[in-house]
Amino acid sequence: MTDEQTYEPPNDDALPAKKKRGRLSRVIFRIATFYIVYCVVVFFAQDYLIFPSYITPEPAGIEKYDRTTTVLTRDIEDGQVVAWYIPVAWASADKPAPLVMYFHGNAEIIDTQDDRIEGHRANGCSVLLCEYRDYGRSDGSASEAALVEDAVYFLDEVLKRPDVDPSRIVIHGRSMGGGIAAGVAKQRPPRAMILGSTFTSMTDLAPRKALVPGFLVRHPLDVAGVIKTAEYPILIFHGADDDIVPVSFGRKLRDIAPNGEYHELNCKHNDFPGPDESKYWEAIRAFLDKHDIVKDVRKR
Repeated sequence: MTDEQTYEPPNDDALPAKKKRGRLSRVIFRIATFYIVYCVVVFFAQDYLIFPSYITPEPAGIEKYDRTTTVLTRDIEDGQVVAWYIPVAWASADKPAPLVMYFHGNAEIIDTQDDRIEGHRANGCSVLLCEYRDYGRSDGSASEAALVEDAVYFLDEVLKRPDVDPSRIVIHGRSMGGGIAAGVAKQRPPRAMILGSTFTSMTDLAPRKALVPGFLVRHPLDVAGVIKTAEYPILIFHGADDDIVPVSFGRKLRDIAPNGEYHELNCKHNDFPGPDESKYWEAIRAFLDKHDIVKDVRKR
């Protein structure tokens, strides 16, 4: 009789060094291949990631915010883009009002901005809301260049109105809307700017959120590049617990804005401004007063 022999798998420590290196090389190659494929997918899908119009709510059944609203349109190659101009009650040719041009986040539409509209009108400012291409009632495909171009067009149109004071324009952007706001401010420098939950640039955000190198980003939305040379005052808000655009981005904007004022609120991203909403509007009111943008208009 012979003794039974049991099979034992080879011990990695006993493998020749050459085989170990070959195995490691194959693992690295597979990981690298997977990552390259992932980056290619993100590169071609980034329009849907940055401008996810498919997850936004449907617009309200009404055509405009209220009876005072002027609906503006711009014809484009594949349809039209829509904007709302909503004047403060007392605005007229004899008493032109300050204007706040507001840009919402990438998963919102202009129909859901009631709190921003009423907050700014309570401060004595008329409001201009530009709907992004492929959002709400607007046709077309969204891109940074197209959205900025549309917004500049609508701003120029509204500035022709006698009830708008061209010397008191405030550009206000929230989250991704801060990138569009910066693009407009680069072409049409405002009297002041307000930013909320905004990144320094999409190029900076992509490596942290999507794990892809910044050079793959086709829509850089470079907020930092605009505000670091801005001569106008900038009011910056950020949620201390922001889970989409980390608070470090807001602090970076604070550090590079030569005329910046920074407020950190007790909120995340999607609940901005959170329980500090009254503090948020108080800070905006004080900022506008400080820079003589609303002056005594709220008393009218």
